Amino acid sequence: MPINIYTIVQLVNTLFNFYSTLIVVYCFMTWIPMKQGGLLQDIAAVLDSVCGPWLNLFRRFIPPMGGIDFSPVVAIIALQLVQRLVLQLLIGILV
Repeated sequence: MPINIYTIVQLVNTLFNFYSTLIVVYCFMTWIPMKQGGLLQDIAAVLDSVCGPWLNLFRRFIPPMGGIDFSPVVAIIALQLVQRLVLQLLIGILV
């Protein structure tokens, strides 16, 4: 069963969109008070291990201003740029 080129592009696009959504969910979860050892804390720890490395790239260069961390905004914009680049390269290679 051959894999359709459109299917591959859609899969990669969906993965990028899912990762962007995880970053947004992670940011919202930082606003929620959590009990020690609770389910939300476990979910936040998983999200931190998934989103943290990408966000830390930008946190090194963009310090919080007035207690607000703007690095997730820049990280999502950069992720969208990478997404477009990867999709264009993928379409160019597969077509």
